[in-house]
Amino acid sequence: MTPAEVDTRIRALIKPFNKKNVEITDATTFQHDLEFDSLTVMDFVAEIEDEFDIIISMNQQAEIETWGQLVDAVHKLQDS
Repeated sequence: MTPAEVDTRIRALIKPFNKKNVEITDATTFQHDLEFDSLTVMDFVAEIEDEFDIIISMNQQAEIETWGQLVDAVHKLQDS
């Protein structure tokens, strides 16, 4: 799966979490732009893990701050 395909699938998953309809770019941050709290992050990560059949460790989650980083991480986990 290409990074663009990963991006498209994750965009479909974020719709119910993006309450303010923030425009998503590679630089969009979860904490500041989307205003996700820790519970929202956990719910969103669970959706991604189910969709892609992967596990995103807590350490990986802590390092992911932007949309682009998330797409890269999921793409790499898909390949492993």
